[in-house]
Amino acid sequence: MAHSAVAARPVQAAALRPRQFVSPAAVKQRRSSRHMAVSVRAEVWAPPTVADAKMKFIGAFKKPLPGLYSTIVQELLVQQHLFRWNKKYQYNEVTALGMVSIFEQVLGGLPDSEREAVFDAFIEALGEDPAQYRKDAAAVEELARSGTPLTPDASGNKLQAALAAVAATEGKTFLYTKFFAVGLFRLVELTGSKDPKTLVALVKALGLAQERVNADLMTYKGVLSKLEGAKEIMKEFLIREKKKREEREAEKAAKAKAVAEKAATTAETSA
Repeated sequence: MAHSAVAARPVQAAALRPRQFVSPAAVKQRRSSRHMAVSVRAEVWAPPTVADAKMKFIGAFKKPLPGLYSTIVQELLVQQHLFRWNKKYQYNEVTALGMVSIFEQVLGGLPDSEREAVFDAFIEALGEDPAQYRKDAAAVEELARSGTPLTPDASGNKLQAALAAVAATEGKTFLYTKFFAVGLFRLVELTGSKDPKTLVALVKALGLAQERVNADLMTYKGVLSKLEGAKEIMKEFLIREKKKREEREAEKAAKAKAVAEKAATTAETSA
């Protein structure tokens, strides 16, 4: 039986893709883009550590602080360092007022020059300008004292604009801190208002959580209360120590007098 012939299919050569011309400028741009991508990936957020901040503070303020104050200052430095180097952190004049107010109250027992030196070292350890803090705190304090309405207004004065910057975030992107809460409380105090609703209305206008603000203010008042108690204890201790020192000096003087009198008597007898 004859096999039917099968026609062989012609083998087709693979179609050659037309070679595209790439200009030298395009090649350079691609290389630049790849280099930029590598550079971006290489960038790492590496803020200073808490240890760095403490060393910077100690380097700027070399005098030893009494234990009563040192503990509080170190705790505040750690807290604010974590806020300061958060990517959401933004400087605000109300925070500046809160910071200045806290240092005035917490370090109230120190001489003015020493208190200012501690504050300078503290702010510089955070990589910020203490002069700006004082200037802005004084400005918003004066505005609040003069009776300016505590209402957010981007086109208003310095204080109202600072409040507006927070209100604009609706509590979502603004990095709230305890120092800001103290600043708000201080603003209400400066207006002379005794009505708790004034602070409540202000917190609500800024879009902040009332419970958190209240909790932070209660904690702050508790710290001040303990500090005052500790100051009284220290005061009593110093009074007792002074009395003991005076008694020891009086006893020493009495012994010296007795020895001198005895020596004089002996000399007279010998003569």
